[in-house]
Amino acid sequence: MRFLELVLQNFGPYLGRHEINLSPERDGKLYPIILLGGMNGGGKTTLMDAIRLAFYGQRAQCSTRRNLSYGDFLNQCVHRNAKALEETVVELSFEHIRDNVPVVFRIQRTWTKSKKKGKDRLRISIDKWLDDALTKTWDEWIENILPLGISNLFLFDGEQVKELAELDKPPSQVVDAIQSLLGLELAERLAVDLEILVNRKRKALASAQERANLEEIEQELGRLKESRDRAIEELKELQAQLERDREQYQIASNRFITEGGKIAAERSRLEHQIQAFGSALEAHRQQLRELAAELLPIALISPLLEQARQQGEKELKQHKAIAARDVVQTRDRRLLDYLADLSLSAAKVKKIKSFLEQENQELERDIDPEASFWLNVTNETLDGCIGVLDDRLPRQVQQAREQREGLEQVEAEINSTERQLQAAASPEAYQQLEKVLKEAQGAMAQAQTAYEARRQQNEQLDGAIARTKKELERYSEQSLDRKSNEHLIQSAAKVQKTLQLFRERLTLKKLNKLEVEVTECFRYLLHKSDLVHRVAIDAHNFSLSLYDPKGQPVPKHRLSAGEKQLLAIAFLWGLARVSGRNLPVAIDTPLGRLDSSHRSNLVERYFPSASSQTILLSTDTEIGEKEVEQLRTADAIAREYILKYDPKRGQTTVEPGYFW
Repeated sequence: MRFLELVLQNFGPYLGRHEINLSPERDGKLYPIILLGGMNGGGKTTLMDAIRLAFYGQRAQCSTRRNLSYGDFLNQCVHRNAKALEETVVELSFEHIRDNVPVVFRIQRTWTKSKKKGKDRLRISIDKWLDDALTKTWDEWIENILPLGISNLFLFDGEQVKELAELDKPPSQVVDAIQSLLGLELAERLAVDLEILVNRKRKALASAQERANLEEIEQELGRLKESRDRAIEELKELQAQLERDREQYQIASNRFITEGGKIAAERSRLEHQIQAFGSALEAHRQQLRELAAELLPIALISPLLEQARQQGEKELKQHKAIAARDVVQTRDRRLLDYLADLSLSAAKVKKIKSFLEQENQELERDIDPEASFWLNVTNETLDGCIGVLDDRLPRQVQQAREQREGLEQVEAEINSTERQLQAAASPEAYQQLEKVLKEAQGAMAQAQTAYEARRQQNEQLDGAIARTKKELERYSEQSLDRKSNEHLIQSAAKVQKTLQLFRERLTLKKLNKLEVEVTECFRYLLHKSDLVHRVAIDAHNFSLSLYDPKGQPVPKHRLSAGEKQLLAIAFLWGLARVSGRNLPVAIDTPLGRLDSSHRSNLVERYFPSASSQTILLSTDTEIGEKEVEQLRTADAIAREYILKYDPKRGQTTVEPGYFW
């Protein structure tokens, strides 16, 4: 499918007739991107609504419809300055393959503003020829080309991506698209059809009274199902209200913290903390004073003590050498006298004298004749000095260092706590902040209570439906013809089990393929290629789980806001790829909160590859001058338009070109 042209007349801010060429063909070549630029409130989202409205009419999920009826919504879409009887027109032409031949379809919806409920008129043309048969069956036919359930995968906006990025599990519209894409609704539809068939068989086999009883039970079952459907819608509304109240509570809580309310509430504790810190500070100072009263001051002259130690060791060594020399010389004299008494020869005595003189020279070398002796220390004094230098003084220095570090740490704690007290709100501001916080908390609690009450009522309805179904089955088993009934019920039960097994296996098969596609798309878009190795999808609620290359979970809160948005885009991209449908992609507010790196990756890798035709609706701050030049350089843009809004006239015009 390729969009060719969108025509708007008196629709939203588009007064008069506007024809926008959306064909991706330029100069005989195909380029994927159609770029439309406009400021906020200039009519970008209106173009998306126009495409949805053209395709789906009353079923369209338009941004501004909310809870309006279809007629009221059509009246709201008419430009306020349009003439009374002038038609409002939304017209979309697209090319699609039909019977292996490209055919141009044109959808036209027209209506005029009415005080009564508005109603549009639909006309479908094929190659400029009106096709009444296709017009009558259009809702069924378009479901084969672009089902409403998966349209959000191809026509989405930044708010949808933001919501998908922030939630732990996909929102309901994306879950519906996934179920439609995976074919899960087929099994559900078959189960419902089977139940209808069984009920018809019961009626055919039952007597008049039995049929009346069966119809009464079935009516009761129908009423219960209608009540449950309404309750489900109410539960969704209550859940939405609960989310809004939670958001308001979070805002009030953040304001309470940032404006000093939390600190003001803890003022007494912080003041007691400062007192405790003061006691600890005084304890550290007392320890330092006690150390200063002992050996610690000697550390100031430790170099002098080290010199004294060296001098004392040197003097003791010299004293020992002199004493040893005197002892040896006395011994030598006695030895020589003894040798003279032995009447040895003069030659032998001479040799002995020479030997003794050599030995004495060795002793003399250990004696420094210029050595000064001014300490005259004893061994005991020197040992005491060494003990102080090597043991006691280092221990006290280390103790002093530890006490000083503890002192500095306590002083830092005191300064930090005092700064907190200075940031505390005044009593008047604190009371106001506390009041707002309590009101938000009360509203959230009230919404939570209402939600839980409705959820319990839903569970009760589910129980009542289950009991009515069992009653229907018991009645059938007891009252109807046994052979036909047993065969029918047994066969139906087998088929139900088969359908359940089929659904489970189909889900796993499709989800495995979807996980591969989403992982590939996310890693392709992400500049941190080693951050995530695999994306897993839960088979029950379709929530995403991330795993690193080692198989360890990657918490989603570790991702930046931009990375979360890339993950959401990768999820939608992967779903679109798994669908196997070659459809155009239209993106409103495409870049959101992305940083420059992620923005460049999206511009370079996603937009040209998202589809064979990608329509981008952007402000000047999203696809800016740098990004548009990047797309132009890549030769990816087929057409550029600028939406110019005149606030005085409340009118938007469409002109060729872009902001730059």
